[in-house]
Amino acid sequence: MREFSFLLVVVFAFSVFSFHSPIENPDNSLSPAEKKAGWILLFNGKSLEGWRTYQNQPNDSWEVSDGTLYCKKDGVKKRADLITTDEYGSFELQADWKIISGTNSGILYHVQETHHASYETGPEYQLIDDVGFPEKLEEWQKTGADYAMHPPLKKAYKPIGEYNHTRILVQGDHVQHWLNGVLVADFHAWTPEWEKLKMQGKWKDYPDYGLAHSGFIALQDHGGGIWFKNIKLRKH
Repeated sequence: MREFSFLLVVVFAFSVFSFHSPIENPDNSLSPAEKKAGWILLFNGKSLEGWRTYQNQPNDSWEVSDGTLYCKKDGVKKRADLITTDEYGSFELQADWKIISGTNSGILYHVQETHHASYETGPEYQLIDDVGFPEKLEEWQKTGADYAMHPPLKKAYKPIGEYNHTRILVQGDHVQHWLNGVLVADFHAWTPEWEKLKMQGKWKDYPDYGLAHSGFIALQDHGGGIWFKNIKLRKH
């Protein structure tokens, strides 16, 4: 009887532990459910396969380090944004990232290679050190913003050195930015309101900004100091 009771306790404890401790996917991998739902990995954790530099510019800033895509801060002679080899229109993108103090970067989409820099055509999900950046930041420059267009609705970033989770959802003209599960931007592109914001701000001098309905996804090299992992996407 004692042995049977002990066995019941063990089985119950194992069940409770299993229920409260779900098995997480290893970094840079997809679960069977994600694969079935149409997700693809944009970064395999081992190489730059699926990526190249903007306009194939020479660079020595990007490297794969310990399962992360790292943009180096120091010792860099040639910098360039990194872009996907494929183009995307409507999609959902997820990625984890962390930064060092003073970092400025971003994730851009619908990028065209028709201008000097990726930001001249591609809208940007801003990634920056809101607290320790050496210059005063406007609200539209802060983490999660639709850069220079829509300031973040809420502050949801984690402290320096901790990984943040970004989600970008593009469904036609409807765009949402999520940060650590919090909706931080929600807008419609190409509307009269959107055009007004464009013409009143920084992008008035960039006529092709935000016009493309599909394009490359870019990781911005704005001085380095950022790590990415678990970059995945599914088309809509």
